Amino acid sequence: MIELYNTLLYQPLMNILIFLYQAVPGGDFGIAIIILTVLIRFLLYPLSAKGIKSQKAIIELQPEIKEIQEKYKDDKEKQVKEVLEVYKKAKVNPFSGFLPLLIQLPVLIALYHILWDVQRGEFAETLYNFIPSPGEINSVFLGFIDLVKVGVIDEGTFLFGNILIIVGAGLAQFFQMKMVMIQKPDPKKKKKKKGKPDPRADMMEKMQKQMVYFFPLFTVVFLFYLPLAIGLYWLTTTLFSLVQQHFILNKL
Repeated sequence: MIELYNTLLYQPLMNILIFLYQAVPGGDFGIAIIILTVLIRFLLYPLSAKGIKSQKAIIELQPEIKEIQEKYKDDKEKQVKEVLEVYKKAKVNPFSGFLPLLIQLPVLIALYHILWDVQRGEFAETLYNFIPSPGEINSVFLGFIDLVKVGVIDEGTFLFGNILIIVGAGLAQFFQMKMVMIQKPDPKKKKKKKGKPDPRADMMEKMQKQMVYFFPLFTVVFLFYLPLAIGLYWLTTTLFSLVQQHFILNKL
């Protein structure tokens, strides 16, 4: 597994990053990470596009699913069967929205590994023969943000650039999730439903709304303890997702 990880993920990403670092005018490490992130997102574009469509479809099916949950609240087996039938008719896979996130997790691990080796200067052996070694890498982005630094605190001082990257990543994720959650009310579904509403269905709906705020906040706290390059990657990939969602949802 380790050899597979090194061959298929760590080494290719390290070589592409070093190549971009040397190709970018001025040798800006942050610009190289942004370009690498965009390349990764273009590679995953078909998969993430499918996930966005599926996620939007699931949200639009929530009123129908809620009706089923209320109708069969005392028969869990029937409830699950009917919900799966709704997904089947709509041609929606409820788990496809999580696949792009699962794929990005090993990319984040590899990037963290790469940054650790860059900081220690231990990367020359992983370079392909046709990629020259740049020697010592300058990890400063835009002349004042050191991307190998961990979190937002450097010698007890909060740095504006560091906070901008981390908080920006959280805000971008908030707007990304909010964009998918927006729904137009269906005027045909204004009739009052008979019987008492299922409190479990209401709780699920509230949890979904709370996730829009929880995940961005979790992202900000999570990035406090990681190198700023991870925050820059997260910010770039989320902004890419925002643009991608805008075009896909407009078509839908």
